[in-house]
Amino acid sequence: MRPEQKQQLAQRRHWRVRKKISGTQERPRMSVCFTNRNIHVQFIDDTRGVTLAAFSTLSKNMPDRDKAAANVATAKIVGKLAAEAALAKGITTVVFDRGSARYHASMSKDGKAIYGKVAALAQAAREAGLKF
Repeated sequence: MRPEQKQQLAQRRHWRVRKKISGTQERPRMSVCFTNRNIHVQFIDDTRGVTLAAFSTLSKNMPDRDKAAANVATAKIVGKLAAEAALAKGITTVVFDRGSARYHASMSKDGKAIYGKVAALAQAAREAGLKF
């Protein structure tokens, strides 16, 4: 697949998700962005156009910031710390916006769940106390 076509499909996927999701003051949108090296999470009030809280692998309170990458292990850490940042701002319920990333989980042969990056981040945020 050509890179231009792949980017176009990702853009269409992002638009398809965003036309159904909108954040409010009571229930902001938890926007997740994965780059090749970093993970960014923002809690956004779309009615006012304001970012209420944010966390990423580039944040100063990220443990082992120089070793962080855009993988499942780091996604779990970022999900937990982003949820803690949101709870500190008084945000308890959110609308999850995966952007153009795919949310997937599968089962291994021994019956354990194997999560992708997006699913691992969401699961860690749920375990830290956020409600989706």
